[in-house]
Parts: sequence; C-alpha cells; structure tokens
Amino acid sequence: MPQVNQIEINPFHQREDDLQNALSRGNVQLEAWAPFAEGKNGIFENEILLEIGNKYGKSSAQIILRWLYERGIVGLAKSVKKDRMKQNIDIFDFSLTAEDKVKIATLQTSGSQFFNHDDPKTVDFF
Repeated sequence: MPQVNQIEINPFHQREDDLQNALSRGNVQLEAWAPFAEGKNGIFENEILLEIGNKYGKSSAQIILRWLYERGIVGLAKSVKKDRMKQNIDIFDFSLTAEDKVKIATLQTSGSQFFNHDDPKTVDFF
C-alpha cells in the first residue's frame, strides 16, 4: 500500500468526497499538491481568504494551510523565499471557526485548476 497520495487540493478544488475517508481506512495520508493553485484565479487576493486572514493576522496562504491541516491533509507548499517558508509553518497559533470553513467552502469551483484528472489522456501523460 502507498503511504501518501498526493492530489490537487486547494480552496478552488476542495475534493470534499469519499476519497479522504477511503484513504484513511487504508492508513494512506492525503497530501495536497498545489494547495495555492499556483497563484491562479487570484487566490492570494481572494476577498474571503483575505477577510479570514485579517481576522487572525495571517496571510491567505496561512489560512489555506491551516484549512488543510484542520482537514488532516498535508499541504505541500513550495517557496524559495525564507519569509514565506517561515509563514508557511506559522499556522499553529489559531483555529478556523465553523463559519470560516463555510466561507472557504463557497470558493469551490467545478474542478481542477490545471487539467481533467479523470481524462484517460491525462492519466496516460502522467
């Protein structure tokens, strides 16, 4: 059995489905690839994420990483900037409220920010 399954998960593609439960039953850790959607669709300037971030004195990125953490999902956050690396681990001094999570849930779009994960051509490519 694999130990980790890395798939696209971010506020625009939340993957609120049975996958996480199925993986949990198999003791497989879910890891979010592209948790920041590679900056697509203005994720760092998103009004909802900024509003929640302002409430806690955190950035949009920190809100996203905390949201993943609270869902039991490892966030694979890439950065080459020391300040951002520090921010990415500074998510353990606050918790999101149920209201915050409901607001984040409204950001769900119709799917992937990159490609159709279910398209056989995509599967063959990878």
